[in-house]
Amino acid sequence: MSTSSAAAAVLNHALLAGLPAERAQALRAVLADTVIPPWLPQALDALAALGADADTAIAAVIGASDAALPESERAALAELIEGQSAERQVLALHGQSASGSNPEGLRRLLLAMTRDLRVVPILLATRLAQLRFDADRRDDATLALARAVRDIHAPLANRLGVWQLKWELEDLAFRVLSPDDYRRVAGLVDERRREREHDINTAKKALETALQEHAITATISGRPKHIYSIWRKMERKSLPFEALHDLRALRVMVDSVADCYAALGVAHALWPPVPGEFDDYIARPKHNDYRSLHTAVVGPAGKVFEIQFRTHEMHRSAELGVAAHWRYKEGGPSDSALERRVVWMRQLLDVQTQGGDASLAEEFDSELVEDRIYALTPRGEVVDLPTGSTPLDFAYRLHTELGHRCRGARVDGRIVPLDTPLATGQRVEIIAGKEASPRRDWLLPGGRYLANARSRDKVRAWFRKLDRTRNVQVGREMLERELKRYGRARSPLEPVLDRFQQVNSVDELYMRVALGEIGPTQVLRAITDSERSEPEDTEPTTIRSGRETAPTPSNRLRIGGLENLVSQIARCCQPVPGEPAIGYLTRGHQVSVHRSDCPTLLRMAERAPERVVDVEWGRHETQRVALVVEGEDRPLLARDIVNVVAQAGCAMDALEMHTSKQGMQARMQVRVRDVDQLAQLTDALLALRGVRAARRPRS
Repeated sequence: MSTSSAAAAVLNHALLAGLPAERAQALRAVLADTVIPPWLPQALDALAALGADADTAIAAVIGASDAALPESERAALAELIEGQSAERQVLALHGQSASGSNPEGLRRLLLAMTRDLRVVPILLATRLAQLRFDADRRDDATLALARAVRDIHAPLANRLGVWQLKWELEDLAFRVLSPDDYRRVAGLVDERRREREHDINTAKKALETALQEHAITATISGRPKHIYSIWRKMERKSLPFEALHDLRALRVMVDSVADCYAALGVAHALWPPVPGEFDDYIARPKHNDYRSLHTAVVGPAGKVFEIQFRTHEMHRSAELGVAAHWRYKEGGPSDSALERRVVWMRQLLDVQTQGGDASLAEEFDSELVEDRIYALTPRGEVVDLPTGSTPLDFAYRLHTELGHRCRGARVDGRIVPLDTPLATGQRVEIIAGKEASPRRDWLLPGGRYLANARSRDKVRAWFRKLDRTRNVQVGREMLERELKRYGRARSPLEPVLDRFQQVNSVDELYMRVALGEIGPTQVLRAITDSERSEPEDTEPTTIRSGRETAPTPSNRLRIGGLENLVSQIARCCQPVPGEPAIGYLTRGHQVSVHRSDCPTLLRMAERAPERVVDVEWGRHETQRVALVVEGEDRPLLARDIVNVVAQAGCAMDALEMHTSKQGMQARMQVRVRDVDQLAQLTDALLALRGVRAARRPRS
């Protein structure tokens, strides 16, 4: 087909024929001076068979011809064009020798980078049409395309259940890459595919009639086994062609398990079974919970047929559940997030073919928030990591020693801090020193540097090898520094040892702190809880007029040894119970309570030191405190902040979000019990992906 005739076929294709006049004119204008690939009309035919819409067709045309995207189409088609660009990046990686050995990683990367579902049929249809057109060529470009189709596109079509494309993609790639084997197997199959399909239709009608006579309601489907599948089975099982019994296959789906066995009996009564070819995977399911009955029979005209019997529920499980056909066909490690995404894509493709369902697409967007990312090494190898992972996690994922020697990282060629969260598709280069020297702050609570628990375990293992005395000393310094910050430096540690598992001495506690297994904040919280659990009769009482008065109310402070002075929490620094605090006697004879390091208090105390009074926290109610959270402007961050506050047991009174070129800033008012709960909340906020800082506003 010439370029001009291809352009005419594209513009007059049924998928584009119904475009509004203005939109059709804009498309003609951008394609007027563009070279249209001669295989593109076939790609549109394949898209039409998959139930594609006009937007999908236009995006396929723009992506295949490299034409400029019309201004009027930018909003609707941007993600479809970006998805095709992502595929070209993946194909470039596949062309590198280092990444070609990891096609599974590239398939995962492609799925992770595909934000609009309609990209999937575009990729499959265009590569199918291109390979059809170039199947007889042996140039480097065609061979590279065939390898990519074999390793990426055909398995992707298999996972998504697009069978009508999967089989032809495999056969075409096999024909290009192994022409001699292709001709040999094709010669062994001494009949045309159309003849095999005729045999299957004949057997299907005969079995349907027999099942109806026995009042068994069934759905029967069948297909001839394609050439690549025949060759693969011969190679994998070392079987001669004559030993294959599934060149023609039928699948029978019924309503119940009893009907499965009844239908099996009908088939064996209709045709003689092949000895030794019966498998009962209902009574003895496979290890992945696959269930079905398999048999082989000598069917019409003496041709051997494989028949599977299963219930509709078994079929759904096999196609979309834990027994998904592609998992035991392809093998490889399990990835629950990827499998969930594949299931939803299959369902959406099915709905799309039947006319579309906007609500299901919206649910797909909201439910399938990726919990894995796929980053690249400098050589193009794909490394999968949990969402929120940093370059340091990346280094430990590649090799423990590389993580120990990590000193910095480049992401997409730019040096970034080691606590920078990574995103899918980024290329990461680790800058390593000569000697292993992990830092202890990598183990601080909150996972700022290491989001992956396996990475933290590797760092702890390195520090465990150090001298015990050194670990104890470092842990003591870390804990004393934290306790001093909150005025608890003199608190005894022995009473809280039993609050931690397998901690029998203060030195053991110090060592666990040094290894990051126990956080200083946890020790601080344990000290506070221990003091609160002391018996009530230890509280002091006041004698007035010969009578005992009640203990201090829970929400008051003791000020200068007195309990009846009116006090208020200073708005400038908002101290919370448990923090070192100082009171300042105002002219209205009230006491304003400040943090001991409050700049406002220090200025006032310098002018009137006689107004400064000592303050001691009693048992208290919740206290309002302001917090500022800064980070990147990403979707769902506000939801994550609210969830963290709720999980910490705090109440939120207000939340304001502001965005700028520098990112996002959230200002909020929360209620906390004490400084321990505040520290716990701050740690949890810092652990959120994209959060750079979580602090109280400067007074």
